[in-house]
Amino acid sequence: MTDDRDFTRQSFLGPNSEQILAGARAVIAGLGGGGSHIAQQLAHVGVGNIRLIDPQSIDKSNLNRLVGATADDVKCSTPKVAIARRTILGIRPWIEVKAEQRKWQEVDHLIRDAHVLFGCVDGYQQRDYLEGAARRFGIPYIDIGMDVTEVAYGVFAVAGQMIMTRPGCPCMRCLGFLTADRLAREENRYGDAGINPQVVWTNGMLASLAVGAFIKLLTPWFSVNDHYTWLELDGNSQTISASRQPDYTARFASCPHHGGKDGVGDPFFALPSRSR
Repeated sequence: MTDDRDFTRQSFLGPNSEQILAGARAVIAGLGGGGSHIAQQLAHVGVGNIRLIDPQSIDKSNLNRLVGATADDVKCSTPKVAIARRTILGIRPWIEVKAEQRKWQEVDHLIRDAHVLFGCVDGYQQRDYLEGAARRFGIPYIDIGMDVTEVAYGVFAVAGQMIMTRPGCPCMRCLGFLTADRLAREENRYGDAGINPQVVWTNGMLASLAVGAFIKLLTPWFSVNDHYTWLELDGNSQTISASRQPDYTARFASCPHHGGKDGVGDPFFALPSRSR
C-alpha cells in the first residue's frame, strides 16, 4: 500500500481488511440515484476494482439524486457510467474502473469473476434476471429499490428495501419479494417498469445499507451466518427494520428457482480470504 492510503479510521473492520477490500471486484448494474451512491461509497472504503454498467445518459430529471452529476453533465448528456467513474477516480485515483454504457446482458463477462453484484435497476423482471446471473456465477446479489405510493389524496408513503441473497440460500422469489403476479403484471406491459419517483436521501440510505451488507460479507468485521438479509425502509418515519414478510423455511427445503447443475456456478470463482 502506498502512503496516501490511510484507512486507520476503518481499522475496526479487522485484520487485513484494507487488503481484502483493495482486492475486491464489485459490479454495479444501474448508475442512477442508488447506484451512484454505492459507487461513491465503495471508492471511499477502498474497493480496488469497480465495474459500472448502465446504458443511459443523464437527463435533467436525474439531477435531483445522481451523486457527482453537474448541470454541465445534463447539457452534455454525459453517460451515467462516466459520471460515476469520474466520482470514483476523484476519490481514489488508483482504483481500477471499468465503465460500460451498455445493457448488463451485453457485458455479463464483467460479472463472472466479481465478488458481488449490486442491482440498482427499475422493475421486477430486471431484478429477477440480475439475481439469476449472480447465481450462475456463484456470487452474492444485493438489491435496492424504493417506491412512493399515494395512500390518500395528497398523502404519500415513501418505502424501500435492501435485499441481499447468496448462492445456495433463499432467492428473492423464495422470500416472496419477486412474485408471479408482480412479474406477470410487468410482462403484460412488455417489461416496462414505468417511471418511479426517486429522491436523493432515500437512495442514499438504501445504498448505505447495501454497502454495509457487502462489507459484512467480505471483511473480518464479524461473522455473517445469515442466509439472506431483507431490510425495509419507512421513509416517512425514517426507520429501518427487518422485513416480516419472509417465511422461507415454511415453504421450501431448498431454493427451487435457481437450482440444478446446468450452467449454474463458476468453477473458477473464489472469494478473497477472510483473515481474523
